[in-house]
Amino acid sequence: MLRLKAPWEIAMMRTSGRKLAEVVAILRESIEAGMTARELDRIGEEAIRARGGVPSFLGYRGGGPRPYPASLCISLNHEVVHGIPDGRVFTEGDVVSVDLGLHHAGYHADAAFSVIIGQGSGKVRDLLDATEESLYKAVAQAVPGNRTGDIGYAVESHVQPRGFSVIRDYVGHGIGRSLHEEPAVPNYGQPGTGILLKTGLCVAIEPMVSMGGHKTVVEKNGWTVVTRDHSVSAHFEHTIAISERGPEILTTL
Repeated sequence: MLRLKAPWEIAMMRTSGRKLAEVVAILRESIEAGMTARELDRIGEEAIRARGGVPSFLGYRGGGPRPYPASLCISLNHEVVHGIPDGRVFTEGDVVSVDLGLHHAGYHADAAFSVIIGQGSGKVRDLLDATEESLYKAVAQAVPGNRTGDIGYAVESHVQPRGFSVIRDYVGHGIGRSLHEEPAVPNYGQPGTGILLKTGLCVAIEPMVSMGGHKTVVEKNGWTVVTRDHSVSAHFEHTIAISERGPEILTTL
């Protein structure tokens, strides 16, 4: 059963979302060639805790065979999501995707972004642009009376004509007192299908898009998801509150 949030709960989630947006801004400014994923993870955790929050991902038990061991998910190039920060050094042309959550006063916020270290190729820049654009097209569909299929269709219908593939094995989700709640929010689907969206529902919309095929595999660490054909991927995400006035992006400044 979907859990709709009361106005005071959405106010609490606005606080979590704003704090997380501040952390995202710090991380975007910090990423550079020569640093390691582990260093970026440290910066992220310190920024989350400095704002009175707790990293939602650290110790999370809902995915791999062991609790997630870091505060951020940092995925490089063909890694789609759930990359564990390590000592690899960011180099020119790398695509770095950062997924992070913040828990504050009982409520979670979730966000993700991808950047290219340096210039990168034109095709890779097109991938990131198309993926981020698809996020906002999907957000525009998060209104009362629409369905999750409208969100998914907005993503896929934007990226597929540009020659990119939507990752199908991993999807967006409801969010609130738990990091992952109902409903599942796929990045594909047909208009008018899926779960009905209602005022008070909060969801994390997160397109994950590949330059190649959509199939994925999980690496031996039990967490890191990679494209099967090793094609580069991108990931963008916002936490959204659905209201009668339209979608409200909570994880933005």
